[in-house]
Amino acid sequence: MNQKVLVVDDEEASRRGLAALVSAWGYAVEEASDGEEGLERARAALPSVVITDLIMPRRDGLGLLKALQDELPFAAVILLTGQGSIGTAVAAMKEGAYDFLTKPVDVARLKVLIPKASEKAEALREVTLLRRRVRQVWGVGKLVGTSTAMQEVHRMIELAAPTPAPVLITGESGTGKELVARTLHELSPRARGPFVAINCAAIPETLLESEILGHERGAFTGALERRAGCFELAHEGTILLDEIAEMSTSTQAKFLRILQDGVVRRLGAKTELKVDARVIAATNKDPIETMRAGSFREDLFYRLNVVSICVPPLRARREDIPLLIEAFVEEFNAKYDKRIRSVDAVALDTLMTHDWPGNVRELRNMLERAAIVCDGELITPRHLPPPAQTARAALAEPAGPDGVMVEVGTNLDDVEKAVILKTLARHGNNKTQAAQTLGISLKTLHNKLRRYGL
Repeated sequence: MNQKVLVVDDEEASRRGLAALVSAWGYAVEEASDGEEGLERARAALPSVVITDLIMPRRDGLGLLKALQDELPFAAVILLTGQGSIGTAVAAMKEGAYDFLTKPVDVARLKVLIPKASEKAEALREVTLLRRRVRQVWGVGKLVGTSTAMQEVHRMIELAAPTPAPVLITGESGTGKELVARTLHELSPRARGPFVAINCAAIPETLLESEILGHERGAFTGALERRAGCFELAHEGTILLDEIAEMSTSTQAKFLRILQDGVVRRLGAKTELKVDARVIAATNKDPIETMRAGSFREDLFYRLNVVSICVPPLRARREDIPLLIEAFVEEFNAKYDKRIRSVDAVALDTLMTHDWPGNVRELRNMLERAAIVCDGELITPRHLPPPAQTARAALAEPAGPDGVMVEVGTNLDDVEKAVILKTLARHGNNKTQAAQTLGISLKTLHNKLRRYGL
């Protein structure tokens, strides 16, 4: 066994006897003479299970439990207590202790308890590490975003990634639905398995069933050899069915059976195959409206909609645009061997006020084009394609404070928000410098950022 067990007890004979017993069961054992030393040993050894006396000097068992919950939340804590402290031990269970044993220790019960506690601890450790990786992913690539809307997407990814539950991702074209699906896969226990994506709208209906189920040689005209379907290919991994609302209701019925039974039968085959694939579906349509229209089966919707993630359009999270620009500029600098620092103030205004019907995909394509034609360190409006240059020119009034474009009827809060965003972008998100430029205190700037959800 590789699991580590930490035994904490101020009574030396009791501690050493218990440590020898646990070691004989095949566990790697560490010892500590009180709660303070126990915390230090736990930080170094990262044990799966901590067996600790309740009454100890310096830091007691309850204090150790609380400290471990903050620093090593995956460690399972088993408390040892005398008959007079059972009430305290029960209260500790409510605080997160795994279990407690009265002294003298019931050896048979402890032998059963440790592997159960260790198994739970290792599962919790895996979830903790996955969630840590989710938080790391938030800060890079195209999933970047700190807006309230994106924080909700991040939260749902964190909750759903460690589970095998089906996920339904909704959102307009270009918002990044496939990226969310890939992130769910990469941060799941299936990350080493395949990720198979199929676009239901891009494949003719006559071929879609074959793509999903696969076929045997001779199953139909043109089937010259056996071919595995996407569910087989995604075995022990993840399958993404993009634009699932474009699938015919008859094909949806067959897909529903795969979800329910976990088996597929290739076209022309006589036997069924067991498949284990986590299913993620995506659509750019409103699933409720498509159900009402009869093009999306209600039973399939509820089967898929165990976890729902709605990816917001870019126009609903404009505050993320400067961060996205930074990420894309870095990407294209590496791709095209450029030395671009950022976009200038006027170009940023243009990008901040564009309507973005194509969402993040449109922004990425626009910046890639700009990076290719840019021969300096700053992207300016002349590097942007014409639609971005002229989209709002007809409605725009002369530039307002700090060069921000202002339209007739624009809400003052929106103007202030735009000025703050542009000033932050100009100073590389340095809030102290931005506050100085805006002529306000740092505290006032923080208050305004909170007010606007930034």
